[in-house]
Amino acid sequence: MDNKQIAKEVIEAVGGRENVRSVAHCATRLRVMVVDESKIDKEKAENIEKVKGAFFNSGQYQMIFGTGTVNKIYDEVVALGLPTATTTEQKAEAAQQGNAFQRAIRTFGDVFVPIIPAIVATGLFMGLRGLFAAFGAELTGDLLIYSQILTDTAFIVLPALVVWSTFRVFGGNQTIGIVLGMMLIAGQLPNAWVVASGGDVKPLTFFGFIPVVGLQGSVLPAFIIGLIGAKFEKAVRKVVPEVLDLLVTPFITLLVMSILGLFVIGPVFHVVEKAILGGTQAILALPFGLGGLLIGGVHQVIVVSGVHHIFNFLEAQLIANTGANPFNAIITAAMTAQGAATVAVGVKTKNPKLKALAFPAALSAFLGITEPAIFGVNLRYRKPFLLSLIAGAIGGALAAILGLAGTGMGVTIIPGATLYLGNGQLFQYIFMVAVSFALGFALTYFFGYEDEEKDVKKPSAPVADKPVAAAVATKSEETILAPLAGEVVALKDVNDPVFASEAMGKGIAIKPSGNQVVSPVDGTVEIAFETGHAYGIKSANGTEILIHVGIDTVSMNGKGFDQKVKANQSVKAGDVLGTFDRSAIAQAGLDDTTMVIVTNTADFAAVEPLASATVQEGQDLLKVK
Repeated sequence: MDNKQIAKEVIEAVGGRENVRSVAHCATRLRVMVVDESKIDKEKAENIEKVKGAFFNSGQYQMIFGTGTVNKIYDEVVALGLPTATTTEQKAEAAQQGNAFQRAIRTFGDVFVPIIPAIVATGLFMGLRGLFAAFGAELTGDLLIYSQILTDTAFIVLPALVVWSTFRVFGGNQTIGIVLGMMLIAGQLPNAWVVASGGDVKPLTFFGFIPVVGLQGSVLPAFIIGLIGAKFEKAVRKVVPEVLDLLVTPFITLLVMSILGLFVIGPVFHVVEKAILGGTQAILALPFGLGGLLIGGVHQVIVVSGVHHIFNFLEAQLIANTGANPFNAIITAAMTAQGAATVAVGVKTKNPKLKALAFPAALSAFLGITEPAIFGVNLRYRKPFLLSLIAGAIGGALAAILGLAGTGMGVTIIPGATLYLGNGQLFQYIFMVAVSFALGFALTYFFGYEDEEKDVKKPSAPVADKPVAAAVATKSEETILAPLAGEVVALKDVNDPVFASEAMGKGIAIKPSGNQVVSPVDGTVEIAFETGHAYGIKSANGTEILIHVGIDTVSMNGKGFDQKVKANQSVKAGDVLGTFDRSAIAQAGLDDTTMVIVTNTADFAAVEPLASATVQEGQDLLKVK
């Protein structure tokens, strides 16, 4: 089938031209913003020739075609009249979709996502300290102090992190945001935790009646202060003459917002936050695991609705105030059941394309991202999704009954086990995951899925006397060098379901320590994106290599990237392909992990990693043979 016909089928599958708001593409995916998601014929879309998978995420219907192919399909759908947009414009449009409540919750997610890695690391440090204690190696003296620095700092400065991130989301000056946040927990203020413990430390009293303490452990007050502060700063900047902006705007913003934060917003919203925390704890403490049953049963429905980021706020509250996160285990049960249902579909179906979609989607779920499993498989057949909710509810109830509570947030299922290493609950956690998986798999396998006749293509009758085509010879061995220096990351651990599932091919990832990308082979540049975030190279041996700098960095529209080569240009191993600014990627709230993928993996018997831990630019990275 030619690309023009494929483009026509794509348009039909997404509901026709009238259902398309805009279309864009990145290095691997065609991204379609639609008017009505229900009009997408997802089954038809997934069965279009050259489509390696499709799912709905972040307001976009994403169809995976792969490097090179996606450009050609994009050109054809545009030629057939579909409106275009940049990925940044699509993300902005997606952010405006949904009702006011959904948009507000999505904003919570935007604020907390950049903070989660610090809390994850802190939780792991807590786990390691507990692990030492479990083996009789209790830390003392200076080592104990150092361990407390590792485990306590993120929570002590959490309000400052929240104010900083809120300023970032709402367009304020991030430096002003972090300074304002630090003012809320300044050492001159009575520590909120010490005051709450009932000791000799008392709140400061201003004007004879306003009690003031530091906002240690506060999340909601910090968010409100950051929201109002960012908007106030922007309003001040509009009226202050440009020549005075550098002096006047920060001064007025910090003065006014520190007063409001400490004397008004902090005390008022601290009361609101305590009420929310009390209600959350009351639900989690319901007898017979009912709280876990309820949350585990509805969590994945909330994911479908797009408002699941509310749990980020609640988890951060729990960890900051109690040091434990019962939500993590309950959410893990729900996600495990979802992934297990997808595995059951993959095992039971005879449709090779559905198998190819189900197993990578399940792997993504077990690494903590369930959207491909939900939208790509389970919701499509309905029963697997419904039965996974039942399994998730039972698993959530078991988690509550066992009293499971992680030491951090942001990671679940396989990586989530690290949050239970040092609190004596690892075996209970594994047991809960096993039960949730068994229930999700069994319910779906026996009651939730049967191949429909149209799903299974019957083999055509054999034709007599037809010669059998000779097998395609595999290509010769080749070593692919590292295109940049940094920490080696297994592809399955990459926070992108398409790359982690190896849908684009086998390979490896690198967390960069430098700022340039070089050619890993002698060959030809087949693709050089104008945005400078991805390169496709074909070696002299015929190995097709995709180098993708960062995750979703196409949305930066080239900001922070400087491309040095063009398509069809010959390169030698070590030639500079381009440079990038890691700080710009971080400021955009994106991950700079760089994928190195052999996109024609099927042409080789094996693609094997040669590097581990760290790698230097130009060192051996992959072997294809």
